[in-house]
Amino acid sequence: MKLRSIFAAVIAAAIVSINMVQPYSTAADTAMRDMTTMEIVTDMGIGINLGNTFESCGDWIDQWGDGTPNAYETAWGSPTVTKELIQGYAEAGFGVVRIPVAWSNMMSHDGSYTIHPDYMARVKQVVDWALEADLYVILNLHWDGGWLEALPTDYENCMTKYKTIWTQICGAFSAYGDRLMFESQNEELGWSSVWNQWGGTTGKEESYGYVNAVNQAFVDVVRGAGGNHAQRHLLISGYNTDITLTCDPLFQMPADPAERCALSVHYYTPAGFALLTEDASWGKASSTWGTQAEYDELQYYINMLDARYASQGVPVIIGEYGCPKENKEEASVRRFLSAVCEAALAKQGICPVLWDITDLHYNRKTYEMTDPVLQEQFLALKEQYRPASSDNGINGDINLDGKVTVADAIMLSRYVAEDTTVSITAEGLAAADLNSDGLTTADDVIVLLRSLAGLNH
Repeated sequence: MKLRSIFAAVIAAAIVSINMVQPYSTAADTAMRDMTTMEIVTDMGIGINLGNTFESCGDWIDQWGDGTPNAYETAWGSPTVTKELIQGYAEAGFGVVRIPVAWSNMMSHDGSYTIHPDYMARVKQVVDWALEADLYVILNLHWDGGWLEALPTDYENCMTKYKTIWTQICGAFSAYGDRLMFESQNEELGWSSVWNQWGGTTGKEESYGYVNAVNQAFVDVVRGAGGNHAQRHLLISGYNTDITLTCDPLFQMPADPAERCALSVHYYTPAGFALLTEDASWGKASSTWGTQAEYDELQYYINMLDARYASQGVPVIIGEYGCPKENKEEASVRRFLSAVCEAALAKQGICPVLWDITDLHYNRKTYEMTDPVLQEQFLALKEQYRPASSDNGINGDINLDGKVTVADAIMLSRYVAEDTTVSITAEGLAAADLNSDGLTTADDVIVLLRSLAGLNH
C-alpha cells in the first residue's frame, strides 16, 4: 500500500506536468536552461544545413518571382520546405539544423532596412517546426548578396544595416528558448580588398579589426535586445570561417557579459575533393579521398581548433563541412564525411554540421538520407561519442531516446517508487542523477520536473 501511494503521488505529479510542460524544444518553449555553451554544443550531436533555401538571393528573383517568400525559398532548386522535411532531419539522427538566411530578400527600399513581415514569418515557421522536432536551430545572416563586402569603404552604412537586421531578428525571437542559437555571419568576415592572405604585406591588422568589430557589434545588439537574449547562446564567425586564419592571434572572440559564445568555422579541405567537381584555374579536382596524408591533414586542423579554442573552454561548431558527389568515388565521399564527423566528435565541444543542398545528402521529397550507408555511419558515430552523463542538473534522458520529455519523468518516477516492471540501464541511471549527489531519488524527479517546466534557472 505504501509503495502504491508513493507511485501514485509521483505519477500524479508527472501527469500534472504533462498539461503544464512542453518538451524542451517545442516552439512554445521559452526556457533558458542552466547549461553552458559547451554543454549546449555537446548536446547538439551532429547537424545538417538547410542549404540553398532561405539564403537564395539575386536580382532575377526580384524581377521574375511573384514577390512572395516562396519565390526566394525555391529559387535555387529547393522544394517548398515542409514540416515533414524538417521532422525527417530529426528522424535521420541529426540534433541541430543550421538555417542560412538572406535577410535582404523582400527588404524595404526606403533606407530603413525593414525585413518584410511575411519573410520573417516564414523563417519563424520553419524554425518552429525544427524546435517542435526536438532539434536545435542555428539561425544566421548569410552572404545575402555580398553587401557586407563594402564595409571597409562604407563602414557606417554597412554597420547600420547589420545592426538593424539583427535588432529585428532579436525582436522576432525574443521569447524563444536556448535551443535557438544565432550566428553572426557566414564566411564573409574578412576582406581581401584590405588584406590578401595569399601574399599581401599590408592591411592584415585592419581586416582583422573589422572582423572583430562586426562580431562585437553582433554580441552587443543581441545582449541589449532584452527578453531571453541576455542569455542566448551565440555563434561567432571566424575569419572567413577559415581554421588557420581564425586561429591567428589577431582574431579575438568578442567580449560577452553572459560568456555564452561558441566559434564557427568551416571545413572544405582539400578543396580539390571537397569543392571542385572538375579542374579549375586555381586547382585540380580529385575524385578520391582517404590517404594517410589526408587523414593526418584533417587531424592537424581539428587539433589546431582544439588547442586554441575547445580545450580552452570555447566550444566550436563546424558550421559547414562537406563535398559534392559529382565526379567523386562513392566510398571516398562516405569516408571523407564520416572522418570529419568523427574527428570533430572525438574532441570535447566540437560539433560537425553537414553542408547539404537539395537532394545532395538528404532527399527533400522522401524525407530521408540519400545514402543509407552514410546515415548508418553517422548514427554509429553519434552513439559512439554520446556524452555518458552530465552534471548540469538537467541531463534527464533516462530512456536514452536522445531527448528529455515527460516520458523520462514518468519512467524515473516509477523507478524511484520501486516499480519492479521498470528497469533503467546504467547509462540511464547516470543521466538520472540530476542533482549530482550520487543517488537516484525523488529529489531527482523534482529536479527533472522543474527542468521540464523551465524553473531551474
